[in-house]
Amino acid sequence: MSKRLECAIPLNRVEGDLELKVAVENGRVVDSWSSGTMFRGFERIMVGRGALDGLVITPRICGICSMTHLTAAVNALDCIAGIVPPANAIRLRNVALMVETIQSDIRQSLLMYLVDFANPIFADHAWYEQAVARYQAMQGSRCIGAIKETKRLLEIVALIGGQWPHTSFMVPGGVVYAPPINDLQKSLQLLKGFKRWYEQTVLGCSLARWQAITSVAELDEWLNEQETHRSSDVGFLLSAGRAIGLDRLGIGHAHFLSYGAFNIPEGSLVVGSTGQLVASGFAVGQEVGSFDQRHIAEQVAYSWYADQTPGGLHPMEGVTTPVASGAEGNKYSWVKAPRYAGQAAETGPLAERVVARDPLFLDLLQCDQGASSLTRQLARLIRATHLFAAAEQWLNEMIAHQAMPYYLPVPPLLNGEGVGLTQAARGALGHWVKIREGRITHYQIITPTAWNGSPRDEQGVRGAWEQALIGTPLADPDDPVLAGMVVRSFDPCLVCSVHVIGGGRRRLMA
Repeated sequence: MSKRLECAIPLNRVEGDLELKVAVENGRVVDSWSSGTMFRGFERIMVGRGALDGLVITPRICGICSMTHLTAAVNALDCIAGIVPPANAIRLRNVALMVETIQSDIRQSLLMYLVDFANPIFADHAWYEQAVARYQAMQGSRCIGAIKETKRLLEIVALIGGQWPHTSFMVPGGVVYAPPINDLQKSLQLLKGFKRWYEQTVLGCSLARWQAITSVAELDEWLNEQETHRSSDVGFLLSAGRAIGLDRLGIGHAHFLSYGAFNIPEGSLVVGSTGQLVASGFAVGQEVGSFDQRHIAEQVAYSWYADQTPGGLHPMEGVTTPVASGAEGNKYSWVKAPRYAGQAAETGPLAERVVARDPLFLDLLQCDQGASSLTRQLARLIRATHLFAAAEQWLNEMIAHQAMPYYLPVPPLLNGEGVGLTQAARGALGHWVKIREGRITHYQIITPTAWNGSPRDEQGVRGAWEQALIGTPLADPDDPVLAGMVVRSFDPCLVCSVHVIGGGRRRLMA
């Protein structure tokens, strides 16, 4: 008779307080529970505050993606005001958000994900010494390079937003600062310098060469084409990831969600889908449909909150009432369970590529028989290839049209409801806001990790990475490296601090 082992597994190198519990039979995960172990309650903090206070408070939700919270907050206020900001303001907002997204992707990939390949468990692989030299925590050459280059890239945000993280330069109607041409030109040079490093180190080829890849067969041709491709970070991820089976692990629900991002301003030469560079949509497998935020509902059957209406509540009507007396039965997480049209979904860079109908990633899904951890992480590592050209174009357009306005006056926001949606580095982010007599009466936030790291819903359906963990080998619960790589492929971000959660009990069951 097989033994069933239930245990808590430690997982560091994620943003926030995350505890994972798994059930293991015959050396593989057969069930899992993901628990966000800290309650913060920003939705409750916001109630009663001034209409504009979200621009200062909500960027403090996260020190990694503060710009995306600012973007969602200001989008909601623009919605309430019924205003479209000037073209230059949209350009400046987009560039700032792109910079934050790119640096987050690189830091997560090189500092938090690829470091797992330096684990001694992989010492028998031919590439192990290279992994240690490149990615060993705080020592590897690629880690040091990533820190230096992303720090330099973030100077763009300092130039146009005053500081990073937690800038508040976006306001209803535009931005508070029209950068002089010198700052825009310097930003352009910083972006181009980072792109050169990215091409040489991360890709090992030009952007044009990478963007010519449209299938798995062409990806394999690229990998074998020359040594610079194989020795790049993308090349290493592909080769080493396949060697340890990451292309067969982490298969989730195959439901993909993108809210869309980077509105294209009037008169811009940048081309996008339905007015955005990153398209919105909901995909089941490879079948992509439209997105409508009215289909979102949050459930709390397994979350430490007061029970709600069956089927959950739309965030414009949702409440955040914590209940954790110790007698809540099956509840096990401070994370709610958002669902789209009743379906669990994953969000993030892979979802963006699926919704965009990217032929390479659609083919990867077909070959991997689903959204593997390797494909998910590859989408994050190469996302910048879809952003560089637009960021450069928008900087050039601001330089060419520097005299155009960056702000349109907005009357005091006294009453109204607004929705602010965008794509954070980790995926779909939304703020839902109500204002009465100049005060916030309702504020609900759904973060990407609420989608990816949700607990079960009323039907007992697991969240995205709970499902992705099923089938993962776990020979040693004290060194769950593959389970960690599956979860980290979603880039978890629960709060703004990093902790190691451990000390769980193990139970043997017949």
